[in-house]
Amino acid sequence: MDNKKPFAYDTSRAPISQRKQEVDQAEKGSIGITVTIDDIEIKVPKGTTILEAAKRVNIKIPTLCQHEDLCLAGVCRVCIVEVDKERTLQASCSYPISSPISVRTYSSRVRRARRNIIQLLLKNHYGECYSCARNNNCELQTLAKEYGVTSYTFGHIDKPRYEKDESSYSVIRDMDKCVLCRRCVRTCIDLQEVGVLEAAHRGAKTKIETYLDKPLIDVICINCGQCINRCPTGALKAKDPAEEVWRAIEDPDKHVIIQTAPSPRAAIGEEFGLPAGTSVTKKLNTAIKRVGFDKVFDTNFTADLTIMEEGTELLLRLKAALVDKDKSVKLPQITSCSPGWVKFIEHFYPDKLAHLSSAKSPQQMFGAVVKTWYAKRSNMDPKRIVSVSLMPCSAKKFECERPEMDDSGFKDVDYALTTRELAGMIKECGIDLPNLPDSDFDNPLGIGTGAGLVFGTTGGVMEAAIRTAYELVTGKEVPFDKLRIVPVRGTEGIRKAEIPIKEALTQWKFLEGATLKVMIGHGTANAKKIMDMLCAGQLDDYHFIEIMACPGGCLGGGGQPIPTSPEIREARARAIYAEDEGLAIRKSHENPIVKQIYKEFLTDGPCGHLSHKLLHTSYVKRGKWIGKKG
Repeated sequence: MDNKKPFAYDTSRAPISQRKQEVDQAEKGSIGITVTIDDIEIKVPKGTTILEAAKRVNIKIPTLCQHEDLCLAGVCRVCIVEVDKERTLQASCSYPISSPISVRTYSSRVRRARRNIIQLLLKNHYGECYSCARNNNCELQTLAKEYGVTSYTFGHIDKPRYEKDESSYSVIRDMDKCVLCRRCVRTCIDLQEVGVLEAAHRGAKTKIETYLDKPLIDVICINCGQCINRCPTGALKAKDPAEEVWRAIEDPDKHVIIQTAPSPRAAIGEEFGLPAGTSVTKKLNTAIKRVGFDKVFDTNFTADLTIMEEGTELLLRLKAALVDKDKSVKLPQITSCSPGWVKFIEHFYPDKLAHLSSAKSPQQMFGAVVKTWYAKRSNMDPKRIVSVSLMPCSAKKFECERPEMDDSGFKDVDYALTTRELAGMIKECGIDLPNLPDSDFDNPLGIGTGAGLVFGTTGGVMEAAIRTAYELVTGKEVPFDKLRIVPVRGTEGIRKAEIPIKEALTQWKFLEGATLKVMIGHGTANAKKIMDMLCAGQLDDYHFIEIMACPGGCLGGGGQPIPTSPEIREARARAIYAEDEGLAIRKSHENPIVKQIYKEFLTDGPCGHLSHKLLHTSYVKRGKWIGKKG
């Protein structure tokens, strides 16, 4: 597919969130241009848009196509304003200020124009709001209410024009609800650099399409769901298995367990009116039990297990490469717990698959353990167990359908619920999550560490791995105050860190005096930059790289509450780090259940025969199947 950026987008300008920082920095260093907005004077740097200037004095201008993560488009025109000496109304989001101007953001002319624009958008927006997944969280619906639109002035289509695309395991496309804001296109092309979606045709025939208008299952969609999180209406949504889960819960012959990942706990409260960054871990446990799940377990347990397996794999690779001089060993090792990222490398860099860790993701490891060790301990037929996961990620739905994810002899994970979908099930039961009492996870898979918890944010897998690997190699705790490995934290798209190893235990003596070089990237646009560096031979001296498909890591996943923004993702990250520091155990190798499972079940240790069978998968298997059903 041709990945040329559509001509209507001002891709030379950074995403809105980055522009805010640029405006702040520029204003400190220059006098600026005087602008009058609704009789309020403000000085702004040259190039600031009217919309940006209005926000600085708390004047609200409605928008639809604009999003803080994306470049400018200026296609919806909802943000129009009056500018003195301009004959026509101007889109405030794409009007750069170059000289003193006077702006009126609200007038009878502006009001009528905005109403007409909203009514024109509604004319081609087919669907019944009450049955829509975005009811009460739809930006078009909100605009219609704010501007008093109670009738279809320009008419309204009365039947569907397009067939829903439900081919994907993760994403459903309903183009009858599309308002052509191009947010999904800009997300896919600019934010993620995948390029599955494009605006095809012209004029009234314009439509958002995949390459050759193929179903999502047949194109290079990585299932990340970032398009869903930025769609202002219900044109894109995740494929919801809640009805199947309800049937399992109501079946007395089924034992339904759920594992909960760390990121949803810092975000699901937003679905119930709590501010972003409110952690509700123990209240969520209570809510899930009241919904009817038989057991509530902690994905952090298998995040810790992932560190043991992936960390051991890294050390074995380093030994093979540095001591045994095995040239077939691929370094740097790259994380494999983000299914969107795994699918990205399968599509775009298949010749680099050997760099991926063979470790399954925590979700899939958990499913394998539940259908084997847990079933045996509980004296239960694995056929009775329905394994459900609560994930921040729409790509997890795809991951649990991958044919290699059945090494337990059963499908490792039966259903993956997003944060939004579980919130819907909780609301359906009339449960008031914020006011519930606390309750703990169930045994035996309910103990996780702070290291497993920080998996939820970008840099978290790396931080967890360093906390354990450094101690296993040196016998000492990693030398960072309160285990805060600051160099790997942050929101920069690509981060680097170096950890010197001054002394090492006998088994790892070959690492003494070495410096562990690591890199972190989040969002597949940054993953592409890293992989291009790898292809160019610029990362040959690096040892370990963490890549997450979604901006911000899992806490910015495609199944998280809508809306999303850099500020919201940062608030969720703060909640995760704060909860980590409040836990008694903060290193994966100190998890007592991890120790127990290696003692009782995986007796040949991390990367041993049985753990490789259940907890790892071959990169060759991954490369064989990148999306086709069957």
